[in-house]
Amino acid sequence: MSALLRIPTVLRPSMGGATTLQVEGDTIGDVLGQLSREYPAVKTQLLNDDGSLHRFLNVYINDDDVRYLGGLDAPVKSNDEITLLPAVAGGAA
Repeated sequence: MSALLRIPTVLRPSMGGATTLQVEGDTIGDVLGQLSREYPAVKTQLLNDDGSLHRFLNVYINDDDVRYLGGLDAPVKSNDEITLLPAVAGGAA
């Protein structure tokens, strides 16, 4: 089973410059674990040291926030679209 992962601009350098990837996994946790193994430089942007979802990373399956679908246990089905969206903050006063 394969899902399409959309990679935001800020994560692309750590993931070989790809804009999308085909990923495998039964859950979002499986998918993020796979990405962390294949692209170690991105691991700290996806997961905390304890393996939980990084609080400044929003993850969507078909436009639904995984935090409301079970977090890392959110199921991933074939042909789903997964979007990683890091939170952006800052600016000048």
